[in-house]
Amino acid sequence: MVIVWLFVAMIPIGISLWALLDCARRPPWAWSFAGRSQVAWLGAIAFGVLFLIFGLVISLWYLVRVRPVIAAVEAGNFRGLDGNSVDD
Repeated sequence: MVIVWLFVAMIPIGISLWALLDCARRPPWAWSFAGRSQVAWLGAIAFGVLFLIFGLVISLWYLVRVRPVIAAVEAGNFRGLDGNSVDD
């Protein structure tokens, strides 16, 4: 039974670790263009690791809502940022 609970606890920790490493590896210029704060997200995700459910919610929010925006900017897609298009 202990092994099952350890496994269940490792899922949120693994997702949080994935989000933390992904957040850390994105270049600062992409965060600036997207209008987001890399330091704030790193801090929130790192703090969330201490609380499994809270950390899971923060990490999933980052992975689902923030990461695609930062990845798109990093790939050169500036459309949809504040309603303006930089590459027109």
